[in-house]
Amino acid sequence: MTYEEQRKLDQERERRWTRLAVKWVIAGFMIVSLCVGAGMWGCPVYNVWQQRLVGEAELRRAEQNRQIKIQEAQAVQQSAIHLKAAEVTRAEGVAAANKIIGDSLRQNEDYLLYLWIHNLAEAEKNGAEVIYVPTEANLPILEATRRWHAPPVDKAK
Repeated sequence: MTYEEQRKLDQERERRWTRLAVKWVIAGFMIVSLCVGAGMWGCPVYNVWQQRLVGEAELRRAEQNRQIKIQEAQAVQQSAIHLKAAEVTRAEGVAAANKIIGDSLRQNEDYLLYLWIHNLAEAEKNGAEVIYVPTEANLPILEATRRWHAPPVDKAK
């Protein structure tokens, strides 16, 4: 092979490689362009889709919170019902005990007098001061009642 032929073969190879490189560059540019175009179209669509999912998640969260509040309110209501029943039962027990005590004390005035005297003695032992208030029919006689019977004061003087 001569120098000329060799040179033509080299130029031909070089042209093939150049064409191949240009094809690859163009293909790469087209791929990049397609990716950018797809991104420019896809990003808004993706953002809308993502916002829709966020909205659905918030809606489900709000529904769940509402269900929780409803269940808590029902629990409070049931608790109040049971507390009411317990309070009624306790009140019935107290009323029955008070009736028993009242019936037993109604017929034992001597025992009540004994307890009163005993408590006065205990109070004296503990250093408490007992003040006697005169009474009439178990109602205290107060000095303040004298003023009601006093003659009216003449303001002209």
